[in-house]
Amino acid sequence: MASAVRHAFTPHSHDSADKTDAALESSARGLRVLGVSFSVLVVAAAMQAVIVAMSGSVALLGDSLHNVADALTAVPLAIAFSVGRRHASRRFTYGYGRAEDLAGIVIVLIIAISGGLAGYAAVVRLLDPQGVRALGWVAAAAIVGFVANEWVARFRIKVGREIGSAALVADGLHARADGFTSLAVLIGAAATALGLPIADPIVGLLITVAILYVLRDAAREIYRRLMDAVDPGLIDQAEQIIAGTDGVLGIGSVRLRWIGHALRAEVDIVVGHDLSLVEAHAVAVETEHRLMHALPRLRAATVHADPDSPDGTDHHAPLVSHRQAA
Repeated sequence: MASAVRHAFTPHSHDSADKTDAALESSARGLRVLGVSFSVLVVAAAMQAVIVAMSGSVALLGDSLHNVADALTAVPLAIAFSVGRRHASRRFTYGYGRAEDLAGIVIVLIIAISGGLAGYAAVVRLLDPQGVRALGWVAAAAIVGFVANEWVARFRIKVGREIGSAALVADGLHARADGFTSLAVLIGAAATALGLPIADPIVGLLITVAILYVLRDAAREIYRRLMDAVDPGLIDQAEQIIAGTDGVLGIGSVRLRWIGHALRAEVDIVVGHDLSLVEAHAVAVETEHRLMHALPRLRAATVHADPDSPDGTDHHAPLVSHRQAA
């Protein structure tokens, strides 16, 4: 009987097989996105490399290198998606989903390096202007680079948001930054054709600033994931769902955190002190059930049921000193 009572009023979790399958499928989607985008960017970079050899365009060379770097960011993210599919262990009890956040750090660093190289190339070109041959082909290659990067960016950002992967969104933002670099090449080629070669490095500097803004957004998103931040709207939604559950008299703390592209919840609820063990347990289970149906990326929830205290009894009195110390 004592063990049954402890079960009713201590945290418990019922993992859903359907949610686990959804998590694996979202990782599989992420891997497919990376495979497709990697192929698109490699083809675009190869086409640009041929035209670099024809034209001698330093700006296009930089754009081609950026596309190669963007394609390579798929490698750490693909590793993270693969690692994240491993089951939890006694050491990694929450699983390996946070590998995506580590990959996100690598991606942010690559964006920073990309922006630094773009700025350096622009300054060098500003100090030492150079002529460019085959401007028509350079412009065409720049358009190819922009279209490829923008398509990849939209694809990665869309799927990243759908599966809740901040790292994949950051990778999409990186692709968009490289698309801006391609536009700089295009504008520079047009200006060169009009007899204004100095416009190319000036535009390159402006694009570097744009890349820095992309870097800021990507870094902020990854930072928030590392700090276990969530959209406050999710907390509001969870509280509404909990409050609407039959048998819930009050809500204690509601905590959500991202682990990779999956959410986990920890919830404290208040139930009637006169409920039986089975009835209290049923309220906790129903709360978890409703949460997992209403929050699409929620993979698991731990619900802690506390009895109400009409006589003023503090059921957590032994824990007060420990909680104050924390």
